[in-house]
Amino acid sequence: MLNLIFGFGPQEIFVVAMLVLVLFGGKKIPELMRGLGQGIREFNSAKANIESEVKESINEIEEGSKK
Repeated sequence: MLNLIFGFGPQEIFVVAMLVLVLFGGKKIPELMRGLGQGIREFNSAKANIESEVKESINEIEEGSKK
């Protein structure tokens, strides 16, 4: 059996895609995807900023303990 995403097979994915198409219409889907992509980019940017701040703090602590 072919399990693609979260245990959904091709038939389930097709049904979900048709429901999205019916609910939102063909013109709204690109807007929704654009918004989703922008949200993911902002999330990744915030995550990268937090990681860099944590690494800087660790480096400052390590340099302070060496003195």
